[in-house]
Amino acid sequence: MIMRRAIKVPIYPIPSQETLIQKTFGCTRFIWNQMLSDEQHFYNETGKRFIPTPASYKKQFPFLKEVDSLALENVQMNQNKAFSNFLKNPDKFGHPEFKSKKKSKKSYTTNCLHNKSRETIFLTKDGIRLPKLGIVRARMYRFPNRRWTLKSATVSQTRSGRYFCSLLYEFEVPTPDEVLPTEENTIGLDYSSPLFYVDNNGHSPEKLRYFRNSEEKLAKLQHNLSRMKKGSKNYFKLLHKITRLHEHIANQRKDFAHKESRRIANACGAVCVEDIDLKAISQSLKLGKSTMDNGFGMFRIFLGYKLAEQGKHLIYIDKWYPSSKTCCFCDGYNKSLKLGEEEWICPHCGKLVPRNMGAAINIKREGLRQFYAERQSA
Repeated sequence: MIMRRAIKVPIYPIPSQETLIQKTFGCTRFIWNQMLSDEQHFYNETGKRFIPTPASYKKQFPFLKEVDSLALENVQMNQNKAFSNFLKNPDKFGHPEFKSKKKSKKSYTTNCLHNKSRETIFLTKDGIRLPKLGIVRARMYRFPNRRWTLKSATVSQTRSGRYFCSLLYEFEVPTPDEVLPTEENTIGLDYSSPLFYVDNNGHSPEKLRYFRNSEEKLAKLQHNLSRMKKGSKNYFKLLHKITRLHEHIANQRKDFAHKESRRIANACGAVCVEDIDLKAISQSLKLGKSTMDNGFGMFRIFLGYKLAEQGKHLIYIDKWYPSSKTCCFCDGYNKSLKLGEEEWICPHCGKLVPRNMGAAINIKREGLRQFYAERQSA
């Protein structure tokens, strides 16, 4: 089985390297917008899709020759993929849009070419050799296995100004034996806005509310920013401090999601969750701040690939399945259950049902039923 894994490390370019990186960011954004504009013009005239190559623009725009040509070719590949996704599923994937200098993410990807003499991207004692840039100083906190093959490198810049390089490696591992879900090795997780999740045993993780904990400090900084002269040195200095705080909160949330998903993936054979639309929940139920602070959607993504690496399963059940309104003891349905009720008495069997734990039990049962029903019909 072929697997891919990325190692993301901070890099520290010198001024000349930083200038070239910024030029590459600008050229990749420019070539994306130019190809998208020409593609739309061609489609309006002929009714067919056609994306030109980056090389066809170098004569008209000579500054494109200054940057890495593979970074421009990856822009074409990304745009082809974006159009392919859009044509397959327009409801899920929107039409490719133009990129803004202020709002778009600053990054570019270059491929590693394996020549006879040496590779175009390789690690040194204290840095990474990248095309056009040379050796860029990096802090390597983790090194790849010798059997891994380097495929590409993505250079990116955060809004606070920090630079990172993500090295993508490919390697082959034995295909893991499939672990079939059973009543003993499977757990059900019910999403909870204040508790992150509740499993079918009633357990919840000890998760800190990272944004809530920093909200008072953030509000104070933003209040001070509003009183400063826009565009002054102190204004940008404080704005940088606010951006760094936002990145710190996001890193805390991501770190928790990685650790918790790894713990569950190693301990369980299968996990059942609801296929709920968290974005819709945050917009319709006035829970936007808590829902976005939880990062449950990111947690599900991490959990999915970590289970798959071990031959295990992440089972999604239908978001319209009434897990909260169904009694976990007698399967009775409580139509009158309200949103804020944490416990309710079943009108059919008379037992006290804990809302989140009961929902997790129902999610687990439905997930197991759905999994084996799909295997039998396949």
